[in-house]
Amino acid sequence: MLLSPYLIPFDLEELKLPDSLSANSLIARRIHFFSSEEEPNLSMYDLAIIGVPESRNAFENSAASLAPDEIRRQFYKLYSWNTPVRMIDLGNIVLGATVEDTYHLVSDILAHLIANNVIPIILGGSNDLAYANYLAYKKLEQVVNVVAVDSRFDIGNENLPIASNAYLNKIILEEPNYLLNYSNIGYQTYLNSPEEIDLMSKLFLDTYRVGMMRGDLTEVEPIIRNAEMVSLDISVVRRPDACGNPHNSANGFYGEEICQVIRYAGLSDKLTSFGIYEYDPTLDYSNQTSQLISHILWYFVEGFINRKNDCSFKDLKQYVKYSVAVSEAVDEIVFYCSKKTGRWWIIVPIINIKKNIKQKYFLPCSKKDYEIACKDKIPERWWKTYNKLNN
Repeated sequence: MLLSPYLIPFDLEELKLPDSLSANSLIARRIHFFSSEEEPNLSMYDLAIIGVPESRNAFENSAASLAPDEIRRQFYKLYSWNTPVRMIDLGNIVLGATVEDTYHLVSDILAHLIANNVIPIILGGSNDLAYANYLAYKKLEQVVNVVAVDSRFDIGNENLPIASNAYLNKIILEEPNYLLNYSNIGYQTYLNSPEEIDLMSKLFLDTYRVGMMRGDLTEVEPIIRNAEMVSLDISVVRRPDACGNPHNSANGFYGEEICQVIRYAGLSDKLTSFGIYEYDPTLDYSNQTSQLISHILWYFVEGFINRKNDCSFKDLKQYVKYSVAVSEAVDEIVFYCSKKTGRWWIIVPIINIKKNIKQKYFLPCSKKDYEIACKDKIPERWWKTYNKLNN
């Protein structure tokens, strides 16, 4: 697929970067910027920033279309990492005549990047673009674990058009379906109806309240470690830390907490796409929110730089195996701990009685799950996944 006909390069000159010695260490001086004069050689890059200024299906946030370049103006003024990064800014996607046209183009481009082992960093735009991100995996015929960092579930009604606050049902009902699992991190109970919360439970979708996550942010890491796709709605951040959004509330993640959460996304060996949505520059005060988003991006890339590639399990000698007998379980519950990183996994059996097949699913977990098993209890994480995989 040729990318250049569908991209508008970002004008680096508008940043007016200084000529001082220290300016050579700015991110803007350390990455490549796409030019319409040449087709990008994707084999030279690991990460690609791509703006999607689409907000026609936004719910009361049409100015989200202005977000990509505002984010860039702050991000490229930050200093780069000590380790060189193979990253390109592909500019902004040319919008389609209809929103559906944009979805299809975005999914085509993202699928092309993912197939070429380039991780797209999507600067939205409205949150419904997460649906287009999912479609990329469908086009690749690749099952996908999705994590949404969002204060709301955005389920929507299957009989109504897609919108930024109503897109999840489109992913769940898409046929053929390639969604292996969906997790929400950071929802706030009073922002979601009891019916929606009950539906998420009945569908075996994983949900984690913001208060639960803030109590111990390390518990976020195993959830994100299992995801190929992560989407961030900036409304999940409390309004005092990110005023540039019409739908956030007085509560939510603090700025430094959301940076840590997204650093975990960068660290995840499985993750192959990441998007940030719903930033409204017209509501921002003194570039507060765009600065925070630039810091989020910085931490995502830092996480990527520090990936350890310990999720393949090709050599089990690189892990310590722990078997725990739990009275509620027929078999022992098995854990693996990476010698390289200290990260944990729990084995969940997948049983096909008709074909007499039993497989093993390596589910990311935390040491806390191991400690729960040692107290003769089956970890909730294990139960949820076992029910989903064997339902």
